[in-house]
Amino acid sequence: MPPTNVSRMSRKLVLLLVILAALYLALCLLLFVFQRSLIYYPQPRAAESSATLLTLPVDDAQVLVSVRAHHGPKALIYFGGNAEDVSRSLPGYAEAFPDHALYFMHYRGFGGSSGSPSEEAIARDAMALFDKVYADHPQITVVGRSLGSGVAVRLASARPATKLVLVTPYNSLEELAVRQFRWLPVHWLLKDRFESWRYAAHIAVPTKLIAAEHDEVIPGASTQRLYRHFLPGVASLQAIPGAGHNSISDSPEYFKALGEGLETAH
Repeated sequence: MPPTNVSRMSRKLVLLLVILAALYLALCLLLFVFQRSLIYYPQPRAAESSATLLTLPVDDAQVLVSVRAHHGPKALIYFGGNAEDVSRSLPGYAEAFPDHALYFMHYRGFGGSSGSPSEEAIARDAMALFDKVYADHPQITVVGRSLGSGVAVRLASARPATKLVLVTPYNSLEELAVRQFRWLPVHWLLKDRFESWRYAAHIAVPTKLIAAEHDEVIPGASTQRLYRHFLPGVASLQAIPGAGHNSISDSPEYFKALGEGLETAH
């Protein structure tokens, strides 16, 4: 018997569903394979940078650190955002904190560092840097901005930092990715989760969270959730009025808030 119109339509519908499912699976595969190119945006190091370069003693990569040397007990280690050339951020910190030695790490693939960035590789490099700096400077403030806030809070949970400052921090990268890709199974695909909340409860040193009032990248609710994971009395939260995610460091309140974070002590 010739196929009916209903059976032909059913076959077309099944075929359409199969095609859509295949496209969806292909999209998931592409996201899984290329996800780190959506998280990290490596930047070259500024050619005019006058900072001294330190090479970290890691086995599988050449990780560079822009340094402003200073004798004394105080040091500041800085971890930047996902598209930040930290050598451009160093001069402002050098002026604001003349009594600190400064160490600004270029993630793997950034600023002349070799290798490819990943959460675990960056975490290992951060600990190697801390251990090297700690040998000369027993009072270390750890500062992390945006993506780097996840690096900083994890480091401070595992090493004896003196203070911790988190600029435009998030609760977890997974949470942000779910918000961005609601229709994809992000939980099953994401390799680098940067679960800052998981480490916050292990922080005992004075901590300051600095948010941008009009942050268009990290929702204020995400920062608030992270803040609530710290033990009572450990952390404070301040929002910079009128600031956006990328413009926060242009605000005259930025270094003032950082300075207050460095002065905070129990």
